[in-house]
Amino acid sequence: MATRRVLDLLERISSVLRSEVRKSVAGEGLEPVHIMALWYLTQANCFSNNPLAVGEYLGLTKGNMSQRLNVLEQKGLVRKLANKEDGRRLHLELTKRGLAVLANNYPPAIWQTAGDDVTLERGLDQLLRRMVMENGGRTFGQCRTCRFHQSKANAPYCALLQLPLTPSQADQICREHQPKIVG
Repeated sequence: MATRRVLDLLERISSVLRSEVRKSVAGEGLEPVHIMALWYLTQANCFSNNPLAVGEYLGLTKGNMSQRLNVLEQKGLVRKLANKEDGRRLHLELTKRGLAVLANNYPPAIWQTAGDDVTLERGLDQLLRRMVMENGGRTFGQCRTCRFHQSKANAPYCALLQLPLTPSQADQICREHQPKIVG
């Protein structure tokens, strides 16, 4: 029954956090999902800052995500940029206003004081990875923790996409992430 209690606690914590975010962004005409999309985009690398990846990360359908992103664009919080190699592909980036709205509303103040626990972080990270892997989903982990992350000429390199990365990109999350095999 401990697993049921953990589930109950996580659900309750999630409800409290969503409620706090909902209250803080109501004045902006936003919902918690909008803030989570903004947060995701600040973490995503250049291969993962597109509408499809945001939707996959948040577990939303393409149409639902499109509507949410339109709201963010209309409010001047994100801008859509055409891919330099393929103009049909879009990248999303936060505007200065988007960054300010995110900084003012996320993480919620209640988390700032209650959520600083390294042991809890490690345990939740392991739980999330197991659940995602069992469900066949994407891990959206940091590039530097991916099995394809390498170093070439003393610089980060993605062996999957066969592209050099900047040091800051190695700390961003990627939709192509596959955890390193430990063993």
